[in-house]
Amino acid sequence: MTRTAFTDHAGVEVPLICGAMYPCSNPELVAAVSAAGGLGVVQPLSMIYVHKHDLREGLRLIKRTTTNPVGFNAIVEKMHKAYDERMRKWVDVALEEGVRFFVTALGDPRWVVERVKANGGVVYHDVTERKWAQKALDAGVDGLICVNARAGGHAGSKTPERLFDELGDLGVPLVCAGGVGDEATFRRMLGLGYAAVQMGTRFIATTECSAHDDYKQAILKAKAEDVVLTVKISGVPCAVIKTPTVAKMGTDAGPVARFLLRHPKTKRAARAFYTLRSVWSLKQSNLKGMSYKDFFQAGKSVDGVRSVEAAGTIVRRFADALEAPAPAEASRA
Repeated sequence: MTRTAFTDHAGVEVPLICGAMYPCSNPELVAAVSAAGGLGVVQPLSMIYVHKHDLREGLRLIKRTTTNPVGFNAIVEKMHKAYDERMRKWVDVALEEGVRFFVTALGDPRWVVERVKANGGVVYHDVTERKWAQKALDAGVDGLICVNARAGGHAGSKTPERLFDELGDLGVPLVCAGGVGDEATFRRMLGLGYAAVQMGTRFIATTECSAHDDYKQAILKAKAEDVVLTVKISGVPCAVIKTPTVAKMGTDAGPVARFLLRHPKTKRAARAFYTLRSVWSLKQSNLKGMSYKDFFQAGKSVDGVRSVEAAGTIVRRFADALEAPAPAEASRA
């Protein structure tokens, strides 16, 4: 179970991704996961605007810690010309610095596919259902990050099992994203047929993650039922821990916001407004904890997270779980 189509694509030992997270993907966390044999993924907005590293220098900082592969997250949603140009430049920088595994999201990945494949790399795309998966495959991606209803941040609507059933015949590696915070669930998802698992929430509660301790403690204390979907942060459903701030502000958009988010002529501008606001709010919560507004993105995998650990310890423990005999085999031994 350790070697899969994903590990061959990514050049890693363990079929485990530390998902790109705004604002939590600091270079030390990315490096620690990759050094242990998983795949850490760089989130450029986090690298540059939260952790204050020039992208190229941040990538070189990671390479000074580990020569193992890292990934790069390219959000390809069309927002405005300046953002599009910036993302294209960032992808080029990542390629120049040797990155060959890319995860795209929220738009048409075709231009990323063209750039990356010309340099011998691979591209996986975030999807929540079959129609988006088919569009991504038509654009030439090599695999799919299957974001299910148990994910943190922008979650899907289907269980990991149902999503696998829906996408399993597409002929590309599928990565389970959402709901995995413990070794038993990790092993079960790979046994189901996923080529890898992407985790975010579990890696926030690590010593290398620079998130405020209030954020980490909120994850340790939360249960799956404490994770709710709100549109108040980004304009689309986003999974967060139900803190006093979230409870006070509610989770539904008002009538004006709903109209703006749905109308063809205003939805792009409304999404851009929500995105800018969420970038600021999440950054402040990450840096200041409960002294600001407690917007803590997390998935239902909080059920399996009960301690703050080193990221490398988590990767190695999950890898060991794949090498161990299945429970039935162990009981017969």
